[in-house]
Amino acid sequence: MKIPPFSPPTPIAKLFSLLPQYPHGVFFVSFLNLALSDHVRPRDLQPLHGKHVCIRVNDAGIELHFSVTPSAFVARKRISRPDLTIGASAHDFLMLGLRKEDPDALFFNRRLTMEGDTELGLFVKNTLDALDIPPLDLFFRLPLGFRLLFK
Repeated sequence: MKIPPFSPPTPIAKLFSLLPQYPHGVFFVSFLNLALSDHVRPRDLQPLHGKHVCIRVNDAGIELHFSVTPSAFVARKRISRPDLTIGASAHDFLMLGLRKEDPDALFFNRRLTMEGDTELGLFVKNTLDALDIPPLDLFFRLPLGFRLLFK
């Protein structure tokens, strides 16, 4: 399945950037808890416990703030200086999730950025690389509306 590059229309991205980000974060951590439940336990992510992580979807105007507890990923309210911020376009994040792009290649091509605690970022990258998740497994856990975008 080839997914063409995409980017949210500018007016939609501007609207998303003006909306409260917390509801997006709740949806995101719900997805993480569901998608990763068979593959990684939050208690195994000890270096992330209590850390404030931000996923910034640059072209969509969305910031997803969360932390990890011993039992789950938990949405957090936005703060000015998260411990780790990872940024990329919506398309690049999707390609990472489907394992069609290499995070190192995106990083060295400046399409994936990392700010804050780089050691924490390296832990996240190595943990994701070590997961044995079939790419389509993540895809089919997406809500039907998102899957239909790529048919």
